[in-house]
Order: sequence, then structure tokens, then C-alpha cells
Amino acid sequence: MERAWKPSPYGADGPRISAKIVIMSADRSRKASFQELALPQLASLYNHACWLVQGAVEAEDLVQETLTKALRAFDSFEPDTNFKAWIFRILRNTFLSSRTAIAATRTVFLEDRPDARETADAAPSPEAELIRLNNQALIHHAIEQLTPDLREVILLCDLEELKYREIAAILDVPIGTVMSRLARARQMLRRILTTNAGERI
Repeated sequence: MERAWKPSPYGADGPRISAKIVIMSADRSRKASFQELALPQLASLYNHACWLVQGAVEAEDLVQETLTKALRAFDSFEPDTNFKAWIFRILRNTFLSSRTAIAATRTVFLEDRPDARETADAAPSPEAELIRLNNQALIHHAIEQLTPDLREVILLCDLEELKYREIAAILDVPIGTVMSRLARARQMLRRILTTNAGERI
């Protein structure tokens, strides 16, 4: 079933991918295989990079560096596994390694327990709230208010549609931590949307 919302920080037409983002030269057959897998991910990579760095130019540079690193490491990619999860991990690691202060100060919240379990939530989902509100600007503003760790996990899950284990690999945390952060992100997003909707009435 198609997701109900696809927020983009840079307009309804989707991310603007600069012509500066190119796949570097490599062995022809190797480059062709890499391009076949990488090109469909460019929009998602750029969109996620925009959320990470909060700027179009920096996002272009981050994606370009990610593509360069991914091409160099392409021999380590295992066929028949999720290429999107693999290259998103490279994107995030590239982001963190270029910002050593962020990488050094990553913290695990007390609520991030490896034994956390996914529980049923009877309240309306954030997606349902988004459909009801139907306001891209409000959606974007609400997501911006989440802390970076919560924002990233909800974007990877609900926007990029990655599985918990894939998100855990990208973020280098236990699956329980992913579930815990996702539950808190959805709860906080619901609270923000409900508050903002009330203010607009």
C-alpha cells in the first residue's frame, strides 16, 4: 500500500538535484551496474541529505561524496541485498565523519532499550493526521521540531520505507532502539500536529 505522505523540505515537486551530482569514472561494467542501482536512489539520498545538513549546497556535496565512497566500496556490496539501505548507511556515516563533533556527542536516550517492544497504538497515526491536515508546510514544520535522532528514524521508516533491521544497520543501533525512537517520534509528531491544528481552528 502506498504511503500517505511524502514530505519534501524543498517543495512539492520534490528535491532539486544539481547537475553537479555525478557518478565518477570507473570500470565500464562496474560503473554501469552501480548506476543501475544508484540512479533511482538519487532523489531519496538528496532529500535525506537536505534534512541532515539543512542546506541545498551542503546536501549536494554530501550526496556527491557518498556516491564517490559507495562506488569505491561497491565490490563489498552483496548482491540480492537492499542497496538502498547500504548506500543510506554510507550517506549517514559520511555525514557523521565530516562532522566529528556530532559523531562524538551521539547519545543513547534512557528510553532506548534493546528490549523495547512495538505496541499497538489506538490513537490516530501521524499519517492519518497528515491526510486530515493536508498541509505540506505544516508537515515540514512539525518534522523540523523533532530532535535529529527522532526525525531521522521517522524519515527512514515512514518516508524511505526501510525495515527496522535496515534502519538499525544505518544508524548503528539495536532494533529495540529503532522501535523506541520511532514510537517516541510518532507520539511527538502527533502531539505537534494536534497542537498546530488546534491553533489553526
